[in-house]
Amino acid sequence: MDAIRTYTAFESGERIAHGALDEVVLTVKRRMGRAEHGPALVFSDETGNTMDFNFQGGEKDVLKRLEVFVRADAGDASQPAEATGPGRPRLGVVSREVSLLPRQWEWLAAQSGGASAVLRRLVDDAKRKSGEGVSIKQAQERTYKFLHALAGDLQGYEEALRALYKKDAKGFAQRMDGWPKDVKTHAAKLAGPVFAA
Repeated sequence: MDAIRTYTAFESGERIAHGALDEVVLTVKRRMGRAEHGPALVFSDETGNTMDFNFQGGEKDVLKRLEVFVRADAGDASQPAEATGPGRPRLGVVSREVSLLPRQWEWLAAQSGGASAVLRRLVDDAKRKSGEGVSIKQAQERTYKFLHALAGDLQGYEEALRALYKKDAKGFAQRMDGWPKDVKTHAAKLAGPVFAA
């Protein structure tokens, strides 16, 4: 969607906030007042995931927890890592298993910087070449997650999903007829790359 990560909050099918995460979360907190739980849902526009926050305390408390949440979510290496003893500091690196053929491991071993550094460079290069745009699959997934959370009980939900995965823009719009306006608008925005292809 945008170069900057954006988030959108909904309450009872109505869009109540959109923008940077801290702005959206503060808007939700102000609507909630002293309550610690409310009916509002905050969605990542990039992934469609609902974001779970602790709204206990005042606005400053919420923002402080949000700061920690954002650093952890982004794997931000610019923030000082906790001292954990000797060795390399935590830099947000996640260790996972990679399956390659022996010839591929040999090629990686021959590159300067080691296998991990080469793989990170290859991934970064591939992201740059693709323009880091949202793929059709990513757009379908984020739209599905959003609709599952807000429209799962609405008439035409399953048919709208079928149209989404068939890349049928007209059918998608028709199946959402009668839904809350803000839900339809946001779903169409999330699904945009699916129908632009």
